[in-house]
Amino acid sequence: MAGGDPDGAGGGSNTTGGLAAAAAAAASAAGADLTGGSGFAGPSSSAAGASAGGSRILAFKHKAPAPPAGHAAGTMLAGIYSAALPGRGAAGGVVGGGGAGGSGGGGGGGHYHRSVPQTAERVLDAPDLLDDYYLNLLDWSPTNTIAVALGPAVFLWNASTGSVEELCSCDGENSNGNGNSGGASGGGASSAYVTSVAWAPDGTHLAVGTSDARVQIWDAARARQVRELAGEAAPGSHTARVSSLAWNGGPLLSSGGRDSAIACWDVRKRKDQACVATLRAHEQEVCGLKWNASGSQLASGGNDNLLCLWSGGDFRLQHRISAHCAAVKALAWCPWQANLLASGGGTADRHIRVWNTATGALAGGVDTGSQVCALQWSRHDRELLSSHGYARNQLALWRYPSLTKVAEMTGHAARVLHMAQSPDGSSVVTAGADETLRFWRPFGPGPAAAAAAAAGGGKAASGLLAAGAAEGKLGPGGGAGIMRSSAVNIR
Repeated sequence: MAGGDPDGAGGGSNTTGGLAAAAAAAASAAGADLTGGSGFAGPSSSAAGASAGGSRILAFKHKAPAPPAGHAAGTMLAGIYSAALPGRGAAGGVVGGGGAGGSGGGGGGGHYHRSVPQTAERVLDAPDLLDDYYLNLLDWSPTNTIAVALGPAVFLWNASTGSVEELCSCDGENSNGNGNSGGASGGGASSAYVTSVAWAPDGTHLAVGTSDARVQIWDAARARQVRELAGEAAPGSHTARVSSLAWNGGPLLSSGGRDSAIACWDVRKRKDQACVATLRAHEQEVCGLKWNASGSQLASGGNDNLLCLWSGGDFRLQHRISAHCAAVKALAWCPWQANLLASGGGTADRHIRVWNTATGALAGGVDTGSQVCALQWSRHDRELLSSHGYARNQLALWRYPSLTKVAEMTGHAARVLHMAQSPDGSSVVTAGADETLRFWRPFGPGPAAAAAAAAGGGKAASGLLAAGAAEGKLGPGGGAGIMRSSAVNIR
């Protein structure tokens, strides 16, 4: 800029005059009208600069000349604006498998292509799985073992090897037949049944709730009961079945029962001191219970249509939300945004609602059209998966925050009561009232799996499920309960 000072001051007139002269020359070359005929009023005299003849440029009456042959600017810009974002597919792509709607990445970046399988990857028989909406009978451990309650017994299925074992039974026998009391009866025949299961964060201990108000801790590696927190004469014990269980990421276990109470247990303490708090805000059965990742908030849902939020330090009731008009069983904390909770209502409600738990404000919602049984957030993308009951018994994948449906999966012949997510976050297992467990891959692979697949030139896979899964047995003596593999082409 000739005549201008380093800060851009003092050289304005010289610069403006130079630009005006260049503009006049360009206009002459393009056949522009330099007369003050028509058009719009240009800038005033010296401020805008004048051409050599003193006329101002008011309008172009002819198109600019075409670029010379071989000029690459057009193709270069076209390439820049149509190129895919790094690490994603083509711009403007959608989640596949249903062709409906786009799906933003977990970081909120551009849209990308991802196929969502429409069918289950594997199917296992689960005889005697109770068709009870208010129970919580399925969980997947950090060490890749699935616990499922079938009537009076709890079975463990190792997803890496495909092996199956019976952990405990309310009939008083465990998988080794050593006579350890596996349930409420303490031995002998009993009509008691398992009502809830939840893995501890270490992946080796399993909490078990029963229909006769007991809460037990089992060592899965040794197949032995190591604690009984609630039962006869235990302070803070429930007086009815224990429908829900949740760990706070440490030694604190919370249990919710049909007696409408929530008991909080410190598993390190002896039995008469283990109950550190009893929470009462619900008026009916507590069927949903979830701690957030940091253990700072507990969410509870009940058959009284209430959603309650409790502080993790002093167990104080922070919010009592009555937006749902049916039982609130389905609860899921967002793994990538603190203070974000999704809740789902029963048959008369059918809504998924997302909450800011710091303020208790509603952050979004959608009418799903059917009973919401369970919810799981994707750990890698801004997506939420729901399982449903009446009337379609489907799984639905929703894009967040718009809560638009991007895919739907079917296969269960009855309502999909329970859902748990694999340790790597790519797969889920569902348990239905049709007495089957089904494995799905609704979520995209994590960054590590995607990078490995890109390096190897193949499709990302979790590697958590046993390849080929040979037949196993859930029922005693090789009767009912044969597991079967379902070979499904994952698109």
